[in-house]
Amino acid sequence: MSSLATTPTSDLPRQLAQIGLHATASTLDDVIARATKGRWPARTLIEEITRAELSERARRGLQRRLQHSRLGRFKPMADFDWNWPKKIDRETIERALTLEFIKEGRNLILLGTNGLGKTMITKNIAHAAVLAGHSVLFRSAAELLDDLQVDSPEIRRRKLAHYGRPQLLCIDEVGYLSYDTHAADLLYEVVNRRYEQKSMLVTTNRVFKDWNLVFPNATCIATLLDRLTHHADVTMIDGDSYRVRESEQESAARKKKS
Repeated sequence: MSSLATTPTSDLPRQLAQIGLHATASTLDDVIARATKGRWPARTLIEEITRAELSERARRGLQRRLQHSRLGRFKPMADFDWNWPKKIDRETIERALTLEFIKEGRNLILLGTNGLGKTMITKNIAHAAVLAGHSVLFRSAAELLDDLQVDSPEIRRRKLAHYGRPQLLCIDEVGYLSYDTHAADLLYEVVNRRYEQKSMLVTTNRVFKDWNLVFPNATCIATLLDRLTHHADVTMIDGDSYRVRESEQESAARKKKS
C-alpha cells in the first residue's frame, strides 16, 4: 500500500498563495492556533478562511482600482468652499457624489473658468466611484489625446478599447489647449464607444459654442457634442479663481509676518 503524500508545513503557505488563498497563507500559524485553542469544528474553520479571503480580495481589488484610476493626490470635498464661486449648482454636484449618474449611464460635464475646483470635484467623484467598486480612469484631455495619436491602427484600436472599458471615464481640462482635426476625431471615437453605455465626467473651461476654437476645422464637433450631452447633466461654475485667492492670502500672510 502506498501512503498518502503530505505537504511539509514549510511549503503550505507557498502552496496556499499559489492557489490564491493569500490571506490564509500570510496568517496560517495564527489561524491554526486560534482553531486549535477554540476547538473549531471544520465548518467554522472554513467560514473563517472564507471571510478572510473575501476581505483580502476586496482590499486588493480596491488597491488595484485606485492604481489603475491614476487619480493622484487631491483635496477632499470637506475642504471645498461652496461659498467662493459666484455660481455653482451644489445640488447637482452632491447628487453626482451619490454616483446615481453612473448607474444610469449618464454623463456629467463641469463647465467653468480656471481655478474654481472642477478637477477637485471630479477627483472626489471618481474616488467615491472607486470605493463603490466601479472601474475608473482619470486623464487630462492632453494626456488622452497624446496617448491616442499613434501611427499603428492596431495599437490605436487597442487604446480606444482601453478607454471604452471603465465604468467611469474622466477627461479633465478640455479646452485648455488647441488641437487639430485628427484629435477631434479621436475624442469623438472615445465618446462614441461609450455613448449610451458607460458614463463620462468631463471638465472644460469653454462653452460648447467655442469648442470649434479648441478643434479648428473639425467637422465632427457637432456630432461629438450631441452624443456627449444627450444623456448628461451640464453644470456651470462661475467666479474668480480660488487659487488666485489662496495666493493672495498667502502673500498677505507673509507680508504681515515680515
